[in-house]
Amino acid sequence: MELHPNRIYQGDCVQRMEQLGEGKIDLAFADPPFNIGYDYDVYEDRVEHREYIEWSSAWIGCVYRVLKPQGAFWLAIGDEYAAELKLASQKIGFHCRSWVVWYYTFGVNCARKFTRSHAHLFHFVKDPVNFTFRDEDLDNRVPSARELVYNDKRANPRGRLPDDTWIIRPADAVGEIIGDDATWSPALLDPPSDKDRTYTLRPQDLADCFSVSENTWYFPRVAGTFKERAGFHGCQMPEQLLGRIIRTCSHPGDLVLDPFSGSATTLAVAKKLGRRYLGFELSREYVKCGRARLASIRVGDRLDGSPEPLKSAPTTGSKGRKQTAAGAGRRNSPPPLFAQNEQAREQRYDEIQLELTLRGVVEAFQKTHEGFSADRVVADPVLNQQFVSTCQQLGLAGDPRTWNTLLFRLRKAGKLADIDTARWTTVAWEDCDDYLFASEIALQQMLDEQLARSLDEILCDPALAGKFDAAAAALAPGYAPLDYRWAALRLRKVAKQARSRAAVLIPPRLGRMMPLEEFQPKTQPDCSGLYLLSENRSRKLYAGETMSLRRRLTLQFGRKQRAAWSRISETLLIQVLPMDSSAAGKLAWQSCLVRKFKERPRLNYFELRSA
Repeated sequence: MELHPNRIYQGDCVQRMEQLGEGKIDLAFADPPFNIGYDYDVYEDRVEHREYIEWSSAWIGCVYRVLKPQGAFWLAIGDEYAAELKLASQKIGFHCRSWVVWYYTFGVNCARKFTRSHAHLFHFVKDPVNFTFRDEDLDNRVPSARELVYNDKRANPRGRLPDDTWIIRPADAVGEIIGDDATWSPALLDPPSDKDRTYTLRPQDLADCFSVSENTWYFPRVAGTFKERAGFHGCQMPEQLLGRIIRTCSHPGDLVLDPFSGSATTLAVAKKLGRRYLGFELSREYVKCGRARLASIRVGDRLDGSPEPLKSAPTTGSKGRKQTAAGAGRRNSPPPLFAQNEQAREQRYDEIQLELTLRGVVEAFQKTHEGFSADRVVADPVLNQQFVSTCQQLGLAGDPRTWNTLLFRLRKAGKLADIDTARWTTVAWEDCDDYLFASEIALQQMLDEQLARSLDEILCDPALAGKFDAAAAALAPGYAPLDYRWAALRLRKVAKQARSRAAVLIPPRLGRMMPLEEFQPKTQPDCSGLYLLSENRSRKLYAGETMSLRRRLTLQFGRKQRAAWSRISETLLIQVLPMDSSAAGKLAWQSCLVRKFKERPRLNYFELRSA
């Protein structure tokens, strides 16, 4: 059975990983059962010591096999087996880069021992020299104390890598952490400068609580009262903790594996950060809930929990402040720098959402374009449905109109130039001649009715594209939607050149004007020529150019089509002029005729007259 990315599979992780090819995974994060008797849904978390070690070695060996040579493996484990699993992982072939202690508040109460308030996080790599660690990415760097606290101009403008003490407040917690020797009274506390902040965010604000040399990461455990809690799994990692690991040890588009999906937090964070993901879970109920959680989020969404400090973020407060009337007034509003950095944070969220969505659009195009151009993918209902479905599968924010519009913008910005689009959409001009008029009229009517501002807007919006197809089919029935849409694209492409050539042409004198009901299309010569439709002698409707007057006018004004024209105008007059139009180029004489009149014939595409 082939395993596909962006899914959770039910089953034993060892058996599932055996179905994966070697070297498929970029980053693996595992938070396995700790073998301490926790009450899982279907798993018995209390087995004999040797059995647990052997089982752990088996699944860790599978992780090693499926991991790419430059990949990383993070293991979360409790005190009881931390040393044993570190040694087992190294015996299998992993190299340990960091042994991090994750310290959390709301520790688990224990009988006759100190409260459990930490877990171990091991960062393993296969190759001790060549491995993914994005230390230069600004999203993985924070301001130094020199810059943040002391405002020292010698500080590195790019900031630094964070300490291995991570401070993230829990969702829905109340209160502030202060040093034990700090002076405290309700009057001395500023209101939170961030409506979501209830805990101190930075190590330098906790100088009395932590030492900067400690290898302790402070991420409050996700307790049952927090909004962040998924609600169906008791051992849930904070999203911000997974966010730091995934951002640092993988690239957008990389494949992240969680062998013990559980609450699907690893997969949710991977999806939000624009990574592909793959999860295995023994419990059918957890799989069901995890899939629902993943379906509710989109690529680029913010991580739950309080964000990590940005490179531009200032210190959050000062210790031992004295209360004064002037100081109390100043503390009622956040400092200007803080407001600026909050604005920068919001802007960065927007940038990340757009950046990851654009990456997803490019990926969807690569998977579905079948060698055709972006124009063809948007205009072709079959290809576009495949493209839209892939965008949905990737979990992108937006809708078909959004994704199609972004694809067009990427194409116009040259961002798709390195994607091979060698297949051409070959629709001969002779074939377009039979229905080009219908596409032109349908397009201009929609523009005049202000249903859309451009052809791109029509094609990008499935609802508008459907209206366009119906309007064109009413005038020239029997063709596929792609025919009408591609003819409109061809018209737009040649319109400006036709208008330029028309500037040097002398407007021709057309034949006599006659009522349409007296006109016999089949009597017209089978040659190229021009024709003009009018409501009366002063109000012009449509100027047309065709490669065959007899065929075009028979198709355009057959018995069924006259009913459609009667809805456009109660009276119709027609003039015809057979002529050789090939020397001037496509639509040049049509544009010449359109430009002849003070007012554009209202059904002609506006680009044929002027920009």
